[in-house]
Amino acid sequence: MIYASEFRKGNTFEINGEPHVVVDFQHVKPGKGAAFVRTKYKNILSGATREEAFNPNDKFPKAHIETKQMQYLYNDGQLYYFMDQETYEQIPLTMDTVEDAIQYIRENDMATIKFYKDKAFLVEAPNFVELKVTATEPGVKGDTATNATKAATVETGATVQVPFFIEEGEVIKIDTRSCEYLSRAAKE
Repeated sequence: MIYASEFRKGNTFEINGEPHVVVDFQHVKPGKGAAFVRTKYKNILSGATREEAFNPNDKFPKAHIETKQMQYLYNDGQLYYFMDQETYEQIPLTMDTVEDAIQYIRENDMATIKFYKDKAFLVEAPNFVELKVTATEPGVKGDTATNATKAATVETGATVQVPFFIEEGEVIKIDTRSCEYLSRAAKE
């Protein structure tokens, strides 16, 4: 159990059997009346955010979130299969669960999967990935003075804005959290 007075950013707790994470909190001690904890929290499963004031003595069950590194194996058209590297157990996940991460993960790449009560609810790609550019418009000589960019499609199908000097076949480094081009990948 966790008391509202113990809330900190990142703490997980349950309300009505659903897991939530504390996004922001503030301990308030007004001149008159009882102290309270103003809390902004997010439903882990639905993503809905809510603000509420709790009595510091309110108790909530802790929500235990398990995180595993798993290998992406393949997609059969409807489901995406990931394998636990320790047990070799494979789990199929729907597009809803992998939607944000799958555009940056190739077959055999590792991903972070979060579980609540043994049910996967979120797949995260590594923060930085190196992917090969498969399609982009050719750059025009002389267009390097401005910060102009062009769209490039990488091997996983994601589209990223890149500088004009990037050409097809080059490997680029991408920040998956912001979907931004960072640099050319280091050559081996």
